[in-house]
Amino acid sequence: MAKTVYLGITGDIIHPGIINIIKEGAKLGDLTVGLLTDSAIVSHKRLPYLTYEQRKQVVENIKGVANVVPQEEWSYVPNLKKLKPDYMIHGDDWKTNYLSKIRDEVFEAVKEWGGQVVEIPYTQGINSSALAENASSIGTTPDIRRAALRRLLAAKPVVRILEAHSGLSGLIVERAQVVKEDGVHQFDGMWSSSLTDSTSKGKPDIEAVDLTTRMQSLTDILECTTKPIIYDGDTGDIPEHFVFTVRTLERNGVSAVIIEDKKGLKKNSLFGTEAKQVLATEEEFCEKIAAGKKAQVTKDFMIIARIEEIIAGYSVEEALKKAFAAVKAGADGVMIHSKDKSGMDIKEFCQKFRAEYKSVPIVLVPTTYNQFTEKELGEWGANIIIYANHMLRASYPAMAKCAETILQAERSLEVNDICMPIKQILELIPGTK
Repeated sequence: MAKTVYLGITGDIIHPGIINIIKEGAKLGDLTVGLLTDSAIVSHKRLPYLTYEQRKQVVENIKGVANVVPQEEWSYVPNLKKLKPDYMIHGDDWKTNYLSKIRDEVFEAVKEWGGQVVEIPYTQGINSSALAENASSIGTTPDIRRAALRRLLAAKPVVRILEAHSGLSGLIVERAQVVKEDGVHQFDGMWSSSLTDSTSKGKPDIEAVDLTTRMQSLTDILECTTKPIIYDGDTGDIPEHFVFTVRTLERNGVSAVIIEDKKGLKKNSLFGTEAKQVLATEEEFCEKIAAGKKAQVTKDFMIIARIEEIIAGYSVEEALKKAFAAVKAGADGVMIHSKDKSGMDIKEFCQKFRAEYKSVPIVLVPTTYNQFTEKELGEWGANIIIYANHMLRASYPAMAKCAETILQAERSLEVNDICMPIKQILELIPGTK
């Protein structure tokens, strides 16, 4: 009887090093590849470019692969204990990198059934991180980007989104990451805010700034990034105009649009008494949502209903009533907003909404109740957390300080320490040498 062999891979980028490990594994016996699912990967890395099914189709057609099974966790151990292979193979580079702890767990696990770990010498000249970076610089397609948000929602308990208002801020969101004990933390996508877009242009946050005007900033971000984008659609305007917005955003690869249940002249939620703001009726709001859903071409694009009842002075129950109606009209998710710093009205809304709809995404923008962590908000029932204006808010004080310091000193020497070297900025831009 042939020996059994196990190898766990992501399979997003197939390079000579992976082919070599597969070749060596097949020499030992029947090789089963544990292909990491999206959810296993995004707990430690960015979402793979290819879906699980696409990666599976590639891997199962590689010579030497006898079987492909899903690996649902980052650790190899659960699959190893289930399959009990005679051999577990891996590149020997895991002795010194971030997988060293998992390596120890694997060696301990295979002892249970007398298995053996075989470490294949690392293929020199292959840098997986560099390959991934090169793939990122190539870019993406509208279809891949548009579908990414739904994939993330299926793979992660909480999707982390940060505001971007320019190509440069988009690049920062794209590349920012922090290595922690539980893996690499990074932003999953970007929020195209009408407030930050108009403010960065020195214009008021009014809905008169139409889609055509905002498309320039959006295009700047689309052209130099690859992660999904959620678009702030304000009220969506009248249904006939909203249909045009949906088709334009969908065609360009935007993943979702969020529209609020207001009507009339726009008033930003951060100013004034919002009870004076006129809210759309259920019928008016649902008509717009239904028109947008009917207009979209793909199943990937999402229309999310932003419920303003709480911020306008109404009860949580009234907000829930509007939210339930929006979902029945076709909304793919709901955003609930509040200025209450305690966040308790948001928590109540989330829990009651989740009791009615187990899987419809809830979007939160915790600008005022920012004492809660993403994990805590996720426990309330939230699926998407948007940091809605922080990139713009952080940039203004830095630029103002720079300008004032130059005026005070009558030279620029004093701002050297607060200014990024121009070479370092240029290195952010794809194609710059």
